[in-house]
Amino acid sequence: MWTRLCLRRATCLLRVAGGCSSRHAPQRCLTACPLSRQPSWNSQTQAFAVPRLSYGTQRWSVSLNLCRTFKKDTKSTSDIPAGPATVTDIKYYLRSKDIPFHDGYSCLHAPSIFCNQPPGGSGTPNKDSFSLFINKTTGQFLCMETGVEGSWEDLQDCLEVMLKEGQTSMTPDVLLGYPASLEEQEEKEMELREAQRIWSSAVPFSDLLDEDVQLAKTMFGMGKLTHTTLKRFNVRFFKPTKSLVFPWFGGHDSGLRGIKLVSASTDAAGQVVYTEATVPRPSGYHNLFGLPLVGRGDSEVVLTGREADSMAVSQATGLPSLALPRGVSCLPPALLPYLEQFRRVTLWLGGDMRSWEASKVFSRKLGLKRCALVRPGEQQPSAAEALEQGRNLARIVKASIPAAHKSIVSFKQLRDDVFGELSNTEQVAGIKWTRFPDLTKILKGHRKGELTVFTGPTGSGKTTFISEYALDLCANGVNTLWGSFEINNVRLAKIMLTQFSMQRLEDKLELYDAWADRFEELPLYFMTFHGQQNLKVVLDTMQHAVYLYDINHVVIDNLQFMMGQEHISVDKFAVQDHIIGAFRKFATHSSCHVTLIIHPRKEEDDKELQTASIFGSAKASQEADNVLILQEKKLVTCPGRRSLQVAKNRFDGDVGIFPLEFNKDSLTFATPLKGKGKHKLRNVKPEKTEEGGVAGGEVEASKRVGKKEKLGGVEKPAKAPRAAKTGKGAPASASGKTSPKGEDENL
Repeated sequence: MWTRLCLRRATCLLRVAGGCSSRHAPQRCLTACPLSRQPSWNSQTQAFAVPRLSYGTQRWSVSLNLCRTFKKDTKSTSDIPAGPATVTDIKYYLRSKDIPFHDGYSCLHAPSIFCNQPPGGSGTPNKDSFSLFINKTTGQFLCMETGVEGSWEDLQDCLEVMLKEGQTSMTPDVLLGYPASLEEQEEKEMELREAQRIWSSAVPFSDLLDEDVQLAKTMFGMGKLTHTTLKRFNVRFFKPTKSLVFPWFGGHDSGLRGIKLVSASTDAAGQVVYTEATVPRPSGYHNLFGLPLVGRGDSEVVLTGREADSMAVSQATGLPSLALPRGVSCLPPALLPYLEQFRRVTLWLGGDMRSWEASKVFSRKLGLKRCALVRPGEQQPSAAEALEQGRNLARIVKASIPAAHKSIVSFKQLRDDVFGELSNTEQVAGIKWTRFPDLTKILKGHRKGELTVFTGPTGSGKTTFISEYALDLCANGVNTLWGSFEINNVRLAKIMLTQFSMQRLEDKLELYDAWADRFEELPLYFMTFHGQQNLKVVLDTMQHAVYLYDINHVVIDNLQFMMGQEHISVDKFAVQDHIIGAFRKFATHSSCHVTLIIHPRKEEDDKELQTASIFGSAKASQEADNVLILQEKKLVTCPGRRSLQVAKNRFDGDVGIFPLEFNKDSLTFATPLKGKGKHKLRNVKPEKTEEGGVAGGEVEASKRVGKKEKLGGVEKPAKAPRAAKTGKGAPASASGKTSPKGEDENL
């Protein structure tokens, strides 16, 4: 059992944030498997007491070493980790053991072996007794009656032991009876005490003064929610922080398992900003808000992204409504069994384009045939806003469109989508970079479903730059998966933590824990691959991560490690084209952005790289939506000057180049300050080359003036002599001004 568990494909992912509770997310730390905990034989149950893979979720004390990784021997290409069982394998196994089951939307339903009932035998059990849910994609199971959950391998071993011993059922203690470590138990108890302390200190709305109730409703946009609705959902108000408190009740005793606090504030622009905090941490907070109010006979539900929206839908329509614990960022597979009873699921996650994109992604997990989507727009904002505006929420839910569609559509079906993109241009452009505003000006944003090719000279800092590039997006809520085949994960995490803290932590070790705790909260994951890898295994791992964690951005560093030695007798360009095509298909079908690092061809040091400099055939630049080139101008007296060139932008065609300044202490790149020279972002215009051709995609930052080229506001000969590299006697710019001394060193 433990050999299979360690060889699962799930071991190809490593969660940076170590906090995870296997009770709700048994695969949260997919590479964590404490070998020191061997399964012990229980003489009373005649079965193995399987250790629980549970990890602390306390925000202030979890460290990175809580995740223990397992790496296969990268020197051997034959020892490929076995992936999770397919739904065909699961069905075949259940039939071989005479266990009845039926197909659900995302799970297989079977009678639970942890209840006092036989799994097979004469007669067919009532489907209402099918309380064991087996995920079709991951094989994870959950018994709704006892709360037992685990992997497919765990369930197989339990069945084998049960049938071998001639038993008709097994005690839940087989998987729940192994005691947690003292540290884990203390962390859980401390979190539970903290949640109970806040919950007992919070005041029900019925006990608040009228002015406090009015203030709270105004702050959180709940003016139309009645006291009855707030009482039904058991919402309270925490006065010390002026926060709403949403409870998480669960378990057999329906006891308090956690809380979510939502606070309101205003930003510099006067916009209201809501801040959420959960106990336990978000990785262990799996609360479907409103679930205790759902009856067994309910067959329709509305899923929302915020608790206020869920209450608004319930009050206005009378339909069961549930709020996802992490909004539009993720739909954990551990929650899918709780949604199996519904024949129709309407996703109304919000009123912006990000909510619309998340609705389409989540509907694939839930089953396209039963899902309907509420398209955002002026007439269909979020549910709470619609209630405030006096709109008919029941009519909006009824007008939702089916998630499934045919292969051929007409403009009539696309009309609303086109209007949505025209009316929400900023949201359609994607997530903005905060550390690279010039990059945002050119690319407009980071969008799902695109392929970005990134290249640069050897030793120019490609990995360092792209790690900050991805970290910036991750800090803005983009779920990120890193595949680093050149450097190991420890070194990469060290680089990213330094960039995240913007300082040398080697000199300030007393600050490490504080920054590490903040870094753990990022939705950042790593593949444990290192060195040459098989393409199929990498793609399967990426698909697995997209399903489990709703990954929006995958970084592959780099393409050459995908080509491996098994293709040594095959045309390497054909192999590369096949790999690029596979990543292009993955990005499109999974609605996930893929950033692919490719080494360039060997060029002379005094020549700038171009799109044609990318190693291989032209397929890389043709398939890519964006092409980024890290340019480096090698100098004699100082390190090379770096700049980032956007050579292709399929979204709106804007291309350009801007300088970068490297800070060695924080390992970060940034646009030089305005006072350090006339560094301006310049658009690209196709210009004729000396041979008479058109240099499409060339950058006007090196625009030629006669036989001179201008870079960073400084004119110098096209073939720069060494005297021009010293920074002395810099020639005048086009505007008649000179560049400040030492400008070259700053770039």
